[in-house]
Amino acid sequence: MLPGLDGTGALHGDFLVALDGAFSSTRVIAYPTDRFLDHAALEAFVRDALPAEDPFVLLGESFSGPIALAIAASQPANLAGLVLSTTFARFPTRVLSALSPLLPIAPVHHAPRALLRWWLLGDDATPAQIHALSTTLQRVAPTVLRRRSHAALRVDASAHLDRIRVPTLYLRGRRDRLVSRAAGESLRTSLPDCTLVDIAGPHLLLQAAPQACARAVIDFARRLPASRRIA
Repeated sequence: MLPGLDGTGALHGDFLVALDGAFSSTRVIAYPTDRFLDHAALEAFVRDALPAEDPFVLLGESFSGPIALAIAASQPANLAGLVLSTTFARFPTRVLSALSPLLPIAPVHHAPRALLRWWLLGDDATPAQIHALSTTLQRVAPTVLRRRSHAALRVDASAHLDRIRVPTLYLRGRRDRLVSRAAGESLRTSLPDCTLVDIAGPHLLLQAAPQACARAVIDFARRLPASRRIA
C-alpha cells in the first residue's frame, strides 16, 4: 500500500484489520516525514521496497495514485493487480490548482478541524478520526506537506495509462469533496481492464469505510486470473 499525502501509513489500521488475513501479508510503504521527495523520487523509493519475486497487488491512495500508475506501467513481472483509491492521473480540480501559490504559507499543522472533517473525512467523522488525522499530519514536517500538496496539483501520469496491463480496481468515494467523480471515470475509460466501485464515503475512504473498501479489494483479488491470484 502506498499512503496518501501524510505518507505515514498511520491512518490505515482499521483497513488492514478489515482485510482480516485475506492476503499472506500486507504492508504500507511509509515515506520520509522530514524530507520532500517528488513523485519520481518516491517512485524509486517504492520500487526498492516492493517484493522481488512474490506476486503482489499494489494499492495507491490519493497522492500516491500517480506513483502506483507509473510502477504498474513498467509492468513488473510479479505485479498481479492494481488498486486505486480516490486518486487521479492528473489532478482534476482547476479551482484548487489555482490556489497552489498559497501553499507555501498554508497552516498545514493548524488546519481547523471543521475543515478536515468537511474536506477529507466527511460529516459522519468521529472526534477520534479527526484527532487521528490532525495528529498524523503533525508528524510530518510542514514543508514536506506543502511541497507534496503542490506536487499533487502539478503531476500528470496520463502518459502511463496505455502501458498498464494488469486488472485494476478504482475505489471512488460518493461524497469525495477533494477529487471529483470525473477522475475515476477518466481512469476507468483509459485503463484497459478497470472496475470502478462506488462506496459511500469521503475522500479518506479507506479510513472512513474500511470494511466496505476491504470487501471490494478482497473480491477484486479473488477474481484475478488464476495465474495472478494471490487471495
